[in-house]
Amino acid sequence: MTIDNGTVYTHEFRFTQKDVEKFAAVTGDSNPVHLDEAYAATTMFKRPIMHGFLGGSVFSKVFGTLFPGEGTIYLKQSMAFMRPMFVDTDYEVRMTVKEVNREKHRAIVETVIADKNTGDVVINGEATVMNVNRI
Repeated sequence: MTIDNGTVYTHEFRFTQKDVEKFAAVTGDSNPVHLDEAYAATTMFKRPIMHGFLGGSVFSKVFGTLFPGEGTIYLKQSMAFMRPMFVDTDYEVRMTVKEVNREKHRAIVETVIADKNTGDVVINGEATVMNVNRI
């Protein structure tokens, strides 16, 4: 897949509570706001929220397997967590290529996750990636 300035790629996804539990087990982040419904009900969120980095991990999936895909290596990622993410909710990743450097096989990409139903941005950031085959 060739990418150019202005290229946009989208990908829909959702996570389950089981996914949150697996992420907590792997990372060791057992904060009850993610895992305990009764505890989360006492917070401003009123229900469990996903780990922010679980949501943001979708960027890695997209870069490494879908856009631009195999051979992509992360160099840098910024993320601002704008709103909480919830399980069993449809989200969309939107990646917009801002700058391509073909000599260095690198690209700077705006990375956004939005709630598919409301359009609310939940994560906003920017990544620098390189691809040994495609950029």
